[in-house]
Amino acid sequence: MGWGLHFTFAEAIIEASEGGGMTGDGKITYKDAGVDYDRIDPLKILAQRAAAQTAGNLAAAGFAEVAESRGESAYVVDMGDFYVASILECLGTKSLVADAVRPLTGRTGYDLIAQDTIAMAVNDIVTVGARPVNIHAYWATGGSDWFSDRERMRDLVEGWARACDAVGASWGGGETPGLAGVVAPGAIDLAASCVGVIRPKERLIVGRKLAAGDRIVIVASSGIHANGISLARRLAETLPEGYATRLADGRLYGEALLDPTILYSALVQELLEAEVPVHYISNITGHGWRKLMRHPAPFTYRMTALPPVPPVLAFMQAEARMDAAEAYGSLNMGAGFALFVPEGAVAAVITTSERLGIPALEAGRVEEGPKEVIIEPLAVRYAEESLNLRA
Repeated sequence: MGWGLHFTFAEAIIEASEGGGMTGDGKITYKDAGVDYDRIDPLKILAQRAAAQTAGNLAAAGFAEVAESRGESAYVVDMGDFYVASILECLGTKSLVADAVRPLTGRTGYDLIAQDTIAMAVNDIVTVGARPVNIHAYWATGGSDWFSDRERMRDLVEGWARACDAVGASWGGGETPGLAGVVAPGAIDLAASCVGVIRPKERLIVGRKLAAGDRIVIVASSGIHANGISLARRLAETLPEGYATRLADGRLYGEALLDPTILYSALVQELLEAEVPVHYISNITGHGWRKLMRHPAPFTYRMTALPPVPPVLAFMQAEARMDAAEAYGSLNMGAGFALFVPEGAVAAVITTSERLGIPALEAGRVEEGPKEVIIEPLAVRYAEESLNLRA
């Protein structure tokens, strides 16, 4: 997620919107579920252009922005001896899944979605080489009655603290507004901001060294993570058993949707501390595999291998009747994170990731050519115009 300014305001609006439906052939599209990036992305571009005009304000404090970070997953400021990165991200509507699945599992699921929320911010900020330092919480409810559920409240707090510990960041505080009339009654909107430090400055990653010949290492996802939830919820409405539907592996559909997002911060920090050359990183969230061409340079990203697709995502693709182009262009389909490294660094990335318990594989390469993503095993191609994230 993110769009250079690192608000997900537009995404939050669309995720929370009602609407959706199915096409005449029973196919459920991402747009039907209420998420239309063709409408969202122009606001991001408009905001980026206005935001860029404010960069000069940093000079009064003796600082300057890293211009290449605009349009990346986190914004970076040059503080002199080091860089500071910042990000704001929201969870979207996964809390609604947790509430709906609770009667089936007996768990609130809020400890899990607390990690999801922090992962949305942390997994973005580490793409620029930052170490997470401080996290703040934004928990907006439809009214004070939300806080009367002590178990749910306790799980949210404990899960949030555990996720902060997992990424080595301090939980600085937050805001808990009651927004009756804005947030639906009984619902909560979760968001997290994060500040990180890049020190030494040589650890900055904004794609300056990305080059033809670099290899693309795909690091596995745990499932849907927190993108595609509106589609998942819409699909549940069409299933006779809803969230209680059994997947091929025997798990409940709703239970699998709540698998928490993997935190990739330890992987990035270990690679940087070992001085493994990382030329670029893409967090595979909204826009799916199209995010592989987030870097502004005109390269072709040729994918020659695919990670295993988590059962919940395979189920969603089949039940929603999504073809490969739509599925891989909207969902992570087993790819949570992508690291672009020289050929000689591939083994170190895969070894480090797997030692941390996260499967990884060399899945493609960067080539000279028009800006596009080609997924050869699926005969899928995404042209440059299918990803419009930069002003």
